[in-house]
Amino acid sequence: MATPVTKHLDGDTLAIALTSGIHRVIGEQELLNRINVFPVADSDTGTNLSLTLGATLGILTRPGEKHLGTMLAAVADALLDGARGNSGAIVAQFFQGFSDSAGEITRFTTYTFGKAVMQGSEYAHDALSEPREGTILSVIAAFAQSIAHEVARVREGEFPAVLQRAAARVEEALANTPQQLDVLRKAGVVDAGAKGFAELVAGISDYILDGRVVPMPDVSLLHDIEPAVEFTESDNQSQFRFCTECIVTAADIDRRKMREALTEIGDSLVLAGTKRKAKIHIHVDDPEEVFDVARRFGDVSAEKADDMHRQQHSTHDSGRSFAVITDSAADIADDDMERLDIHMVPCRIQFGDRGYLDKVSISVDEFYNELETNPNHPTTSQPAPGDFRRQFLFLASHFQDVLSINLTGAASGTLEAAILAADRTKAPGRMHVVNSRNASMGQGQLVVLAAECANSGLDIKATIDLLEKQVSRTRTFAMLHDLRYAVRGGRLPGWVKTVAELLHLVPIICTRTDGRIGLAGFLFGKRNRIARFARFVARRAPAEGPVEVGIGHAICEEDAAELEHHIRGRLPSIGKLTLGSVGTALGVHGGPGTLLVAFSPWLSADDIADGVR
Repeated sequence: MATPVTKHLDGDTLAIALTSGIHRVIGEQELLNRINVFPVADSDTGTNLSLTLGATLGILTRPGEKHLGTMLAAVADALLDGARGNSGAIVAQFFQGFSDSAGEITRFTTYTFGKAVMQGSEYAHDALSEPREGTILSVIAAFAQSIAHEVARVREGEFPAVLQRAAARVEEALANTPQQLDVLRKAGVVDAGAKGFAELVAGISDYILDGRVVPMPDVSLLHDIEPAVEFTESDNQSQFRFCTECIVTAADIDRRKMREALTEIGDSLVLAGTKRKAKIHIHVDDPEEVFDVARRFGDVSAEKADDMHRQQHSTHDSGRSFAVITDSAADIADDDMERLDIHMVPCRIQFGDRGYLDKVSISVDEFYNELETNPNHPTTSQPAPGDFRRQFLFLASHFQDVLSINLTGAASGTLEAAILAADRTKAPGRMHVVNSRNASMGQGQLVVLAAECANSGLDIKATIDLLEKQVSRTRTFAMLHDLRYAVRGGRLPGWVKTVAELLHLVPIICTRTDGRIGLAGFLFGKRNRIARFARFVARRAPAEGPVEVGIGHAICEEDAAELEHHIRGRLPSIGKLTLGSVGTALGVHGGPGTLLVAFSPWLSADDIADGVR
């Protein structure tokens, strides 16, 4: 039985109350996603708030006595690191103010609690470049003002009465949000972020009033996933594409100048944190502009950029039963990405002390330019499990199943990161991770196939069965033009390059059926190398039936066109041929001039619809 709270609130009691409130928010994440229409109808507010607040549960539920001020400082820091989305960043800044006001005290009175909540409200309001009424800010302000009004009447009142009135005032403010924002009234919903904060307050209040603790919900047992409210892209308040975030650390961040610089390049700016550690949240079209600005003020970490347009299209206009996601090692035509609503988790690229998000903050052409001119050879790293988990949680909150198809597990830890994230994703939808045993365009072919299956209405089981058959029949071959990049990256010893050049050997690497990437053979001499590469690949293509072919190039379009000519001449039956760029997965080791061919048996629309028995 919980100890009744009257005039004092200590660290242990507040930790339980906050945990109860967070559990309540997590339990409502589906609803919050569904009603999310402002500032962008990307249906992720519930997911973002759950991830943000969930980052504190380890602190709040840790065994042992909790010092109030110390615990709140740790909570504020965890929220800043874990903040996701507009509402998440605002909540993080609210708790930063709440914590700063608490300082080193060991317990709250209603008066000191009211001061802390009011400072939290002020911090949250000041974090936005353009604060709007009818949002989470209005509900936070109502919470703070109600408590301030009560403690003005009775300076040392009792917590149950104060919080009961504050919770009621929060509900009134929430109900009024459609009257303050036309976009909410048109959609017939309250603000999703405001609703999330109201749920947090309700969970806290219930525990303080009668000791009720909301248990952690089993999200897999939540109600069936419902479609988001009817909404069109033209209704969005923000017309920018990427929800971009990062953390800046320095001894003394000039927050005013950083805000001014960021305001010029996007909207929906939330600048949370302190002078030593700041969290940027902003909507832009070019995430690298944000990271460039941030670097002028300190060290940058935790870069993130989510494609809001793709999220909105997937959740509002899709009749698919499952979503498809991959990592940026897959090379897929932009048209296919858009047409089939394929989601992508970017790998990370590092040139010296400068980092990028693959295909998000650096394009393929920019990558090759940097590769040729930068004295620092790049390193690539797999997405962190958290990068996968954030997108998995979003998609699994909107689809019955989520299918992730990843870079061969024999060459990278990307697959393991996806599996780990899938295991830790607790959402209504089920997660499925498939090892492509391929890279680049071979991996891309499998991803596009899965998305075509989703588009045609094939169920997840039939799609995975089809994929498993196709994986073993999909091969990727690459002809390297210059071995110095593989040597610089540590993939080949220097003597191999020396011997290859001495004997005029042109190496060809490939993905094997077990997913390993290795040497497939050599061409002797560089004369007619493209025609001979075509012959080498054609001999290894499927002997029967039409073939799907992907031809990739590392900024050598004329060579790719010549390769296409020879491939068409050597393969009599091509069902589909795609020409595109080779991305970083192979490009970092092959460098400019690399040519690639991927092939697999071609499956027609009828084959896909039939599930290819």
